[in-house]
Amino acid sequence: QVTLVESGGGSVQAGGSLRLSCGAAGFTYRWYCMGWFRQAPGLERGGVAVIDSSGSTSYADSVKGRFTISRDVGENVLYLELNSLRPEDTAMYYCAAELGHYCPGRSRKAFSYWGQGTQVTVSS
Repeated sequence: QVTLVESGGGSVQAGGSLRLSCGAAGFTYRWYCMGWFRQAPGLERGGVAVIDSSGSTSYADSVKGRFTISRDVGENVLYLELNSLRPEDTAMYYCAAELGHYCPGRSRKAFSYWGQGTQVTVSS
């Protein structure tokens, strides 16, 4: 059974930083594309960043240069470093997984497995 558990969310002021983690269990982690998504109240869940089994990454334009996705294959952990945070980054952040060495883009519809989310709140 695929299990994804996020942690590391919190409340910070604009310009601050956070590091999100996602622990993965129940599947062969290195065979999966992994991603981070976020959803603010009243908005659709959108892709933030994805990383494939080779370490290739893709980012939403709104976070390029500020966020960094990475994965520790040995520990089955996915990370998202959030820097230069803005109030508009406030959202619930979700970890997601999809079988395949390459990522099927950043659409939420392409990912089959999801964590419960961790809240990030950025105040101005």
